[in-house]
Amino acid sequence: MGRTDPRGSRPEVGAGWTDAGKSYEVRGLKRRARKTTRPVPIPPVLVQLLRRHLDVYGTAPDGRLFRAVRGGRVRSTEYTEVWQEARREALPAAEVHTPLAEVPYAARHAGISLWIKAGVDPVEVARRAGHSIAVLWKFYAKLLRGQQHRANQLIDDALNL
Repeated sequence: MGRTDPRGSRPEVGAGWTDAGKSYEVRGLKRRARKTTRPVPIPPVLVQLLRRHLDVYGTAPDGRLFRAVRGGRVRSTEYTEVWQEARREALPAAEVHTPLAEVPYAARHAGISLWIKAGVDPVEVARRAGHSIAVLWKFYAKLLRGQQHRANQLIDDALNL
């Protein structure tokens, strides 16, 4: 299992909303001290993809993994265009015009849902996602409920060791 350690974020908010007049703000991680990192485990298949990307493209001078054609930041409009094209390529034609994976953030939600469905302890899911348990329950309760059969099997397996 690999790991990445995000140190901060650079959300695009629009130049009118920042003190510096830039279209983005450099921020720390949500609900964390300014210089704190958050270790995030990443599966081997993603590690391989990232290494291949780095071998081919390297990083931007400031360390960013992805950059626009001329080396600058990938703006949300450009990212959205690429996302929509990827949806057209990846989804069956009948699902392209549905809300399925409509925005890039849906991939985060899908990943967290996958971890829960795979049986990862909810405390660990919350930690990896950067959520509190309360937030995890609020937004993912429908996935966390209804697992009685699985829970019974886990308990039975533990008792039969």
